[in-house]
This record gives sequence, structure tokens and C-alpha cells, in this order.
Amino acid sequence: MTHPDSLWLAQSLLHAPAWARVALTAPNERLREQAAVELAQSVIVAIENPPTIPDIRQMTLPL
Repeated sequence: MTHPDSLWLAQSLLHAPAWARVALTAPNERLREQAAVELAQSVIVAIENPPTIPDIRQMTLPL
């Protein structure tokens, strides 16, 4: 994946830990910085492990 789209990035942020999403608005600067680092790491992990898109031409076989 060379250029992630906005929906994929939004899903990556929503799958980040809830404490990090909430802590971005915390009055404590140190907590906000830790939350930003955690969100950045979540996005990096998502970029390194892109979702697999099945080929629609491939026939699915029942197990």
C-alpha cells in the first residue's frame, strides 16, 4: 500500500486504544504526548500490516 485512503486511516485510529484517544484532550501535557505517541504507533502498525484484499476473481471454497 503506497498511499492509504482516509477511511482506512480513520479505521486505524478507531482501533487504537481508547485511553489514547481520550487522553488527547487531557489537561496534562505529558499524558497528551503519551497518547499521541500511542496513536502514532497504532498507525505505523496498521501501515506495516495492511489489510489483505481478496481477489474477487478467486473462487472461494467451502471448508
